[in-house]
Order: sequence, then structure tokens, then C-alpha cells
Amino acid sequence: MKPLIIAIIGLMIGVVLGLYLPITYPTSYSLYMSVAILAALDSVFGGIRSHMEGRFNSTIFVTGFFGNAILAGILAYIGDRLGVPLYYAAIFAFGGRLFQNFAMIRRYLIERISKK
Repeated sequence: MKPLIIAIIGLMIGVVLGLYLPITYPTSYSLYMSVAILAALDSVFGGIRSHMEGRFNSTIFVTGFFGNAILAGILAYIGDRLGVPLYYAAIFAFGGRLFQNFAMIRRYLIERISKK
């Protein structure tokens, strides 16, 4: 349970810093940032799911978090340079997995609550 508490504290610190620090980026990067954020959220939900299943590995989580975000951003950038909307591939892949992980988390919580 300790890694979950650390993750929740880190998430809260990240949200507070994100709300109060005046960090901005040019609007021309909004496509890349949105795809990278989607990929990062996919990793977060995957980490939560694997923790609930008892198979969480912090190395896999951290490398997946940054690797997926960077890969999605690069994919969007290359597609933008080629004039082909390659970011759709990232949206479909990470979006689909995001909803799949959310569904598994929801099922796990419903089963856990119904057992009590």
C-alpha cells in the first residue's frame, strides 16, 4: 500500500504545481503536448491497474510513462512534418488502452466493494 500512497502524494503535488506555476508553451506545440499527455495518462491508468492486480513494477512504469509520452510526441511531430496525421494512431492506441484500463480498474473496485 505504501507505493500507492507515494503515487497519490506525487499526483497531488504535480496537480498543485501545474495549477500554480506559470508554465506555458506555444500553441504550435499543443498537438504534440495533447498526444504526449494522453500517452502519459495511459501509463498512469496502466500503473494503477497493475498495482491492483499485484504486479506493479516501478521501473516498467517510469520507462513506460516517459517512453510512451516521448514516442507519441515524436510520432505527432514526424506526421506533422510529412503532412500526414500520424497522431491519430497514437490517439487510437493510447485512447483505447486508457478506456480499457479504466474499465478493468472499475471492475476491480466493483468486485472488491461487492465482496464486503
